[in-house]
Amino acid sequence: MGDNQPIRLDERIHLIDAFDLDVPERTGTYVIDEDELTLVETGPSPSVKYIKKGLGELGFSLEQVKYIIVTHVHLDHAGGAGLLLQDCPNATIVIHPKGARHLVNPKKLAAGARAVYGDSFSDLFDPIVPVPEDRLLVKDDGETLNIGDNCTLKFLDTPGHARHHFCIYDPISNGLFTGDTVGIRYQQLVRDGIDFFLPSTSPNHFDPSAMHASINRIRHMNLDRIYFGHFGMTEKVNEALIQVSEWLDVFVEIGEKVVSEEKGYDALSSSMLERVKETLHPLDVPDNHDVYVLINLDMQVSALGIIDYFKKLKKE
Repeated sequence: MGDNQPIRLDERIHLIDAFDLDVPERTGTYVIDEDELTLVETGPSPSVKYIKKGLGELGFSLEQVKYIIVTHVHLDHAGGAGLLLQDCPNATIVIHPKGARHLVNPKKLAAGARAVYGDSFSDLFDPIVPVPEDRLLVKDDGETLNIGDNCTLKFLDTPGHARHHFCIYDPISNGLFTGDTVGIRYQQLVRDGIDFFLPSTSPNHFDPSAMHASINRIRHMNLDRIYFGHFGMTEKVNEALIQVSEWLDVFVEIGEKVVSEEKGYDALSSSMLERVKETLHPLDVPDNHDVYVLINLDMQVSALGIIDYFKKLKKE
């Protein structure tokens, strides 16, 4: 495990497989080779060793890292930030204004993840190291960060998956680092010639209206590329946005039906998984395909977020 070489996306952007959940092609760390060496996403703490290895294979030292940007503070994207920062003496963590306090004091964040992942939590996420406040740089909607003579990144507030989520626009590639805002790309299916994208509706900030608004905002940017947190880059931007938007409506519709029938989480996650299988069967994707290791997990976590959303609606 962990032998995947960094993927060269172009002359300045590489992708390191972070082996989140000890699974290849699940979560990635992007390396932007500019005057100020910049990383996007850290994954959880067990991913840090793969990031360090990948940087070395690309010829970079940890001392060269200037910025570590995390799209949001969920542990599969930012859980390793504090640990990685300890070995990057010249680096600053760049974070959404609503996420900064959770990196400084990650106890609440850890408790939320523990509720989702249960007994697996320690193996998947420990250790969670706090980030010193003086090594944080907060970026709000529309703010920028210059990382090279011809490269100024721009930050966009993109709620829906989480309220503490931003995306990062790279003008040189006309691409957007989207974290979980526009869902998940399944590299395991791409190898079979199938471009398949699903929304990520995990708890506890999932808001379908906000997610649709963020997707529409991104659609109007006329991008050439999307860089997904899970996993990899696509140039099929419109196809990705359409699929995620349509599946978002499907998931919410299934959730509404399950909740109205007073069924629970198990029924919802099973129904969502079956709907995905019904879509993939005509594309000759068998039930024992490797991709279902991830899709099954994603449906479980996304079902939790949908149940949580409808519980909150009921209280209003």
